[in-house]
Amino acid sequence: MPTLDEVCAKALALPCSPALLPRLITLLSQPHADIEDLAKLIQMDPVLASATVRMANSVFFGGETVAETVEQAVMRLGAKELYRLAALSMASRWMAIEVVGYRWEAGDFCRASLVKAVAAEALAQRTGGVDPALAYTCGLVHEIGKLAVAFSCADSFAGVRARCTEGVTWLEAESAELGFNHAAVSARLLAEWRFPEACVVVAANNPPTVAIPPEYRALAAHVHAADHLAAALGAGQGEDAFLFKLDQGLLTEQGITGEMIEVTLPTVLERATRLLSGKLNGGKIEF
Repeated sequence: MPTLDEVCAKALALPCSPALLPRLITLLSQPHADIEDLAKLIQMDPVLASATVRMANSVFFGGETVAETVEQAVMRLGAKELYRLAALSMASRWMAIEVVGYRWEAGDFCRASLVKAVAAEALAQRTGGVDPALAYTCGLVHEIGKLAVAFSCADSFAGVRARCTEGVTWLEAESAELGFNHAAVSARLLAEWRFPEACVVVAANNPPTVAIPPEYRALAAHVHAADHLAAALGAGQGEDAFLFKLDQGLLTEQGITGEMIEVTLPTVLERATRLLSGKLNGGKIEF
């Protein structure tokens, strides 16, 4: 049985990690981010650079002239859309690792993660309680440890599955069977990749507990609600989708009601459908 350290070490050795994303987050968070600096950072990732120019010239963003350089593309897209694209491009490649365990089909993990990201962002925009961009980031990567666990511990999933029949959550079953769970792996990986502390804390406290630092409580609540909304939508969900406990009290405390989740769902569906280019319900995903 692999240990937590071994699972993380194996995952960190994979060549397609989203380690460049935190640097882009830091740069874009500056009030007056320099276009040239952004372009230089993006060009360190050839796939992202190509995707940036392609998106800038798409029907949705295309202008009267063609954006021929990364700098021109960055200026046309703007920081918000650029960040969404970068997050998807870098994270989705890591999320495309083929694994067994959760009984996913091709693209399912990336699909589910994108829906959670969009849901967390949309809820944050409605409540005004947390930064929508940070909510988007956390929603996208907070369960990235699932891939690492499935990659290294697939042979143990039958035991995890069996424990779930005893009335425990999937996370509780993982802890009992493996000695650790995917939340701990997510937090370790995000810390190693130098993601913002908020992302690390939310990943570690998934689902949120009373031990979470007060300054991250609102963010954790939004991501927790996004998990529920994504499960209800169903896109890319694994067999663990409903095997978690929803903390309704925490959501109510942060102004997130059942009615709000319900009215937010169409917005999430529309945004996710556009970003996934018609692959919301199936198919391999590439950005």
